[in-house]
Amino acid sequence: MQTIKAAVCHTFGEPLSIEDIQISAPGLGEVEVTLDAVAICHSDISYAEGAWGGSLPAVYGHEAAGIVTAVGDGVSTVRQGDSVVVTLIRACGTCPSCAGGKPTICETPYDGDQGPIKTADGGKLHQAMASGAFAEKVVVDQSQVVAISPDMPKDAASLVACGVITGVGAVVNAAGLRAGQDVVVIGAGGVGLNAIQGARIAGARRIVAVDMTEEKLEIARSFGATDGVLATAKRPWRDAMKAMGRGADAVIVTVGAIPAYDQAPLYLARGGKVIMVGMPHSGAQSSYEPVILSFTGQGMVGSKMGDVVIQRDIPWMVDLYDQGRLKLDELISNRWSLDQINEAIADTKTGSAKRNVIVFDR
Repeated sequence: MQTIKAAVCHTFGEPLSIEDIQISAPGLGEVEVTLDAVAICHSDISYAEGAWGGSLPAVYGHEAAGIVTAVGDGVSTVRQGDSVVVTLIRACGTCPSCAGGKPTICETPYDGDQGPIKTADGGKLHQAMASGAFAEKVVVDQSQVVAISPDMPKDAASLVACGVITGVGAVVNAAGLRAGQDVVVIGAGGVGLNAIQGARIAGARRIVAVDMTEEKLEIARSFGATDGVLATAKRPWRDAMKAMGRGADAVIVTVGAIPAYDQAPLYLARGGKVIMVGMPHSGAQSSYEPVILSFTGQGMVGSKMGDVVIQRDIPWMVDLYDQGRLKLDELISNRWSLDQINEAIADTKTGSAKRNVIVFDR
């Protein structure tokens, strides 16, 4: 076992504690990654606030990049010294979902209580989202990592682990958007901006961003939105339809807000789809009229992590970044140290940040 620093959640809703923890060496099929950067996702915050329950104490964080510093037996995908993106997508490769090309919904359970990390005195410590990346190192399954160029900045690379693949993938994979179609993206935060980028890359005709502030809408335009609509308008779907000249072929809901889900079908054209990305708190419920969706041939589709296959989609997105066609550096609002993680979380919760990134000095 090694001793490393990590941000530990002991009580839901309380600040994280920076402390020493223990981490084991990688076992069969596992990889140790010494991290250079980990971004703060709203999912981490929701978990730490108790929105979805879970085991405590826990180490959150799942959007990371670093260097492989050890590999266990049977690892064939990466080697020691490789630069990698670390994701939460742990896939067995053999269950019906994995075999069907949907590793994001792998059916083989993982018990984070039995993972590679322990408290300093050897007690139970939950590896949240199979990652536990608010720490100097992680030990994860080889299915969770993808090698990248060592020249790629790790702070930018970390964003590809979650926010980028979730947003771009929601448009390209879940919505199956075709060139010339129209898209509405509800929420212009980190994931929403990537959905906007995905729509631009896919060749959408009109990309309408919907958010609460003009400032966010202006940022959305810089990422590819053709139009912006204030969610505070009396009937924002009418403003969106006016911009498009019709309803949307796809509405991407990137915020976990029930009003957004209640209104999302109102933006649709006949035959259009709502892509459900944002995750409300457990128990929250939305309402809609099934007869309308049935009569108009509309649909609602859940999308977890952009329905990506990381070994296919991450290299593609990294290549787009290298070509200047996918914005990553522009997504980073601020860089923080691990000791500043509670300040970074507070800043993220204001809604003004695109992505805050924890960087490690080593």
